[in-house]
Amino acid sequence: MDISNILRLRTERTKLAPVDIPSYALYGETRDDPAADWVHCETIQSRSRLHNYRIMPHRHERLFQILHLACGTADLVIDGEARTLTGPAIVALPPMTVHGYTFSPDVQGTVITLFDSRLTHILADMDGTLETFRSIQVVGLHDHADAARVLLEDIASLTAEFTGRGSGRSEAIQARLLLVLIALHRIRGSTRDGAAPSRGRRALQHALRFRELVDQDFRKHHPIESYARRLSLTPPHLNRICREHLGDTALGVVHQRIILEAKRYLTFTSLSAKEIASALAFDDPAYFARFFKQKTGLPPLAFRAMQQNTPP
Repeated sequence: MDISNILRLRTERTKLAPVDIPSYALYGETRDDPAADWVHCETIQSRSRLHNYRIMPHRHERLFQILHLACGTADLVIDGEARTLTGPAIVALPPMTVHGYTFSPDVQGTVITLFDSRLTHILADMDGTLETFRSIQVVGLHDHADAARVLLEDIASLTAEFTGRGSGRSEAIQARLLLVLIALHRIRGSTRDGAAPSRGRRALQHALRFRELVDQDFRKHHPIESYARRLSLTPPHLNRICREHLGDTALGVVHQRIILEAKRYLTFTSLSAKEIASALAFDDPAYFARFFKQKTGLPPLAFRAMQQNTPP
């Protein structure tokens, strides 16, 4: 679904300890259990009817999405390729996939959206399963009646947990989602035709994996050659992939991540610039200050003052 105009980041600003960085929520949900704000569920009808059942092509930078088409039809355009689905069917889209839909007015189904980093966490201990969802999955369920029935039940249970306020809500949502992912992984395993992903899709998978590694290790200041080795790529090839899919060089992506974290510290904590430099593994606070100014145009404390609308 097109959430480019409705994804809002909500920050919990109250009672922050000096080193706390707030988490971000999908869709600005305000629920009793903020721990479940990593996921959003809604019916296809609730969003698509507002747009005359047409969702224009778009993409999500860091979100993974599952569309379960229970009944009705959907004309899909995914990365420029068009096809028609008749429910029951399911579509799973990794981040950065350009996709759009035109639904029939009688469409029924559910859209599940979550942060891709959470998907990685959920599937971390399941060998090979995460790789299934690093590529586009479009699966008709007409020949999988039992799986279609189970998926329908699991998605209904997931949606009920999302809309409810029961204890352990986030854990229950995650458990239900895991069942959905396992079912889809099994279906794909039984129907896979062995075709290799296209060169463009492989490059995108490398870009997403690189960004995962950067998110994990940006404080370690690894050289780009180290990241390239872990991806079995050469540094020039990694740079080409990053320019194409992430809009910057590999080093630029690492620097963007460091600056993002520095901005969070400056905005949401009372740490000094020296303490932030240490938290980000800069040995020299003066070098950190020069680095920050080079990337943002402002010294760290001037950036903080601007965020707080007070003189530096």
